[in-house]
Amino acid sequence: MLDTKLNDEAARLAALGRYEILDTPPEPAFDRITQLVRSILGVPMSVVSLIDGDRQWFKSRTGIDATETPRDIAFCNHTIRDRMPLVVPDACSDQRFSSNPLVTGDPNIRSYAGVPLATPDGYNVGTLCAIDTVPREFDPGQIAILENLGALVVEQLELRRIAERDHLSGALTRRAFVAEMDKHIALFRRYARPASLLLFDIDHFKRVNDTHGHPAGDVVIREVAACCDRTKRPNDILGRLGGEEFGVLLPESNAAQAGAAAQRFCDAIAALEIAHIPPLRVTASFGIAEIGPDRISSDAWIAAADVALYAAKHGGRNRVAIAKTDAAQPD
Repeated sequence: MLDTKLNDEAARLAALGRYEILDTPPEPAFDRITQLVRSILGVPMSVVSLIDGDRQWFKSRTGIDATETPRDIAFCNHTIRDRMPLVVPDACSDQRFSSNPLVTGDPNIRSYAGVPLATPDGYNVGTLCAIDTVPREFDPGQIAILENLGALVVEQLELRRIAERDHLSGALTRRAFVAEMDKHIALFRRYARPASLLLFDIDHFKRVNDTHGHPAGDVVIREVAACCDRTKRPNDILGRLGGEEFGVLLPESNAAQAGAAAQRFCDAIAALEIAHIPPLRVTASFGIAEIGPDRISSDAWIAAADVALYAAKHGGRNRVAIAKTDAAQPD
């Protein structure tokens, strides 16, 4: 029977995209698995490889310096085309790989064993593989170990996805939001792509809790998040950073464009009538920082926006302030 999911590239890429993991920093949960592969199978190299449209990108790697390679030379690009493991005892004698630059040059792959990483809905988004620089056989027991560890990789992908959402607001958690910031920092470093960060606090939120109770405060959090979700562009990213503090990441936006967007958010929140007896109204204060050479870590970028947020709050609240390039004097 034809396995249609192995040939549906658009759906496979969509499945990979749902994990929102490409270009994120290394994570111990994945690194432990590649280290186990290296140790148990006795190989010098192991990677968790995710196959994007035109590249393979390594979520975890041991023994390999590169972070990605072109897809068309990736052994793992062959592995994802099947449900079964791919085993190559000697790449130099395999016509598919003998002239491959990963075989003839660094990292000098000679033998390979890879298992596909299949999502719960059946799409192979990548592989877990063991790589050696000498010809070798991988016995059935070793392949079974690799398959079991591959299942652990998929479990980690699923757990990571579930943990990315704040249960109350539906926005990204702080950890997931910072991971998105790191992706855009990487894009800025590599391609000088613009992006801006909005930080905002719900004004006088403690007063809401003290006057109406914490259940009312929870309703305010949910409604403000829903309002922002309706107001943002499809590619904008909303996160709850803690308590009543939120962040919005605006890709491809400079400070002026972010300022206009922040004012839309600010006005939408101020116009919101939140169902309660009596109905509740709240406002929010916004600080904006465009990415730049002095903001190429998530901490520095957040700190710059936080300076502007402080200025907005101390300027009367329910307003927008933009951090200058040096993040010292907000507009």
